[in-house]
Amino acid sequence: MKLWEKGITIDDKIEQFTVGNDRTIDLTIAKYDLQASAAHARMLAKVGLINTDELNSLIQGLGKLTQQLSEGTLVITDEFEDIHSKIEHELILHCGEAGKKIHTARSRNDQVLVALHLYYKEHLSLLQEQAQTLFDTLLTLAEQFKDHPLPGYTHLQVAMPSSFGLWFSAYAEILIDDLILLEACKKIIDQNPLGSAAGYGSSFPIDRNFTTDELQFATLKYNVVAAQLGRGKNERTLALVLGSMANTLARFAMDICLYTSQNFGFISFPDKLTTGSSIMPHKKNPDVFELIRGKCNKIQAQYSETLLITNNLPSGYHRDFQLLKENSFKAIDDLHSVLEIFNYSIQHIHVKTTDLKKEPYQHLYTVDSINTLVANGISFREAYQRIGAQVTNDTYSPDLTKKHQHIGSKDNLCLPAIRDKMKQLTT
Repeated sequence: MKLWEKGITIDDKIEQFTVGNDRTIDLTIAKYDLQASAAHARMLAKVGLINTDELNSLIQGLGKLTQQLSEGTLVITDEFEDIHSKIEHELILHCGEAGKKIHTARSRNDQVLVALHLYYKEHLSLLQEQAQTLFDTLLTLAEQFKDHPLPGYTHLQVAMPSSFGLWFSAYAEILIDDLILLEACKKIIDQNPLGSAAGYGSSFPIDRNFTTDELQFATLKYNVVAAQLGRGKNERTLALVLGSMANTLARFAMDICLYTSQNFGFISFPDKLTTGSSIMPHKKNPDVFELIRGKCNKIQAQYSETLLITNNLPSGYHRDFQLLKENSFKAIDDLHSVLEIFNYSIQHIHVKTTDLKKEPYQHLYTVDSINTLVANGISFREAYQRIGAQVTNDTYSPDLTKKHQHIGSKDNLCLPAIRDKMKQLTT
């Protein structure tokens, strides 16, 4: 069955190519199509396009399908093009003539669009919760290890003194930036497109405010063409947000991979969180963080693909949009799993004691030494040259007495202020 069925037989090869794997991936949005269909049915009854008995029958039928979905028994067989045709077919079997009326005043275009809006909205909220959980974990670790020294690097060269408190809280605070983008994306998604039909509205007296309230959208996408223009634009915005958070997590994972290596040796993890080598018995590989890095890089690539599929398409619906669903769903699922495993794994981190007086870190305090000279009245440039000469002549002796006490430095982490920043964003 196809929603556009007109008694014409479609070539099998054409059908296989155009349907693709929608029968599989559409189960991801089945829940949301059922929700939107129930709201649409109630709206049709409100404006008098169906009667109360028909509404009750449709709601009962949709409830039955929702139960089958939760039990895992709702299957889209080859006779159906997608979840939308499957739902209508089942409603016709259950409700008779009432089932044939469910598509009144809507198109598959806005049917898919509203389901995607509901799916994205829910999963953005779930990702927000997961990121907040990781944020809390990182600030707890920052407090726990705020006084544990860690060399700072630029260009992968020893640079200046840092701390584990500074490292953990840096990634915590940068997550806030990702969540600011996520919040903006939620506002874009949280607009009801239902009622835009094929992109040009309907001559029926539908009540779009009613479905907006029923589906708990913050507002309407008022202009029906604008609603359809959201297809593709929503996914590009979503990909940008997912990629931003993935970038944060990938860089963090890379730090961890470096810091667990013997050349750095700043941290370790329990054996049960690492893997081994088939021929080298000493190996403790940080595979989980390498996979996090790889998955996050794939997520970041999603934006480029989405942009290329949707760039310069004219207004209105185009079948190209079908190609956005699978990878958007996959990117969301991958980020869910990455956030979960990252938060779980990082709680098992073992922070080692690093002696910054050892030879590899002998020049870690050169800037502090320059600052000591400046504080004693010497110009910065002259102080820089003096310390530079000592480094060159191998006569440099580090100044270990300096504290970094300005806002946000290693000896003044401002953890309560960072926590308040997150609180202000999420309340």
